[in-house]
Amino acid sequence: MRLRERASGGRDPRAYLVDIRGAIRLLESAVEGCTFDHYQADAILRSAVERQFITIGEALSQLLRLEPSLANSISNARRIIAFRNILVHGYADIAHDIVWSALQTDMLVLEDEVDELLRTMGKDPV
Repeated sequence: MRLRERASGGRDPRAYLVDIRGAIRLLESAVEGCTFDHYQADAILRSAVERQFITIGEALSQLLRLEPSLANSISNARRIIAFRNILVHGYADIAHDIVWSALQTDMLVLEDEVDELLRTMGKDPV
């Protein structure tokens, strides 16, 4: 059975976690060595970062629909999903300093939580 599907026909919850972890790693790579001033001045970089945050929020939303019990395993799960919604629907009002702050603080916590969930859910599928 492939990671993307479970015996019941739905997507394996680990696939969403892998998607989140992949987006976090892309974020880390994209801003490595960057300062806030560089981030703020580079529209393409901001767009790429926002896209990965959208992926994280959407994957987390889908994961919690599939496995609501996992909500307590991810700090600020609802805030992360709400952040995704702001990026998608409130794109004209995005505060770059808030996005930068999320990059600098929240991603490390989320990465640790996702890795722990993947460890507890069985063999890392990737």
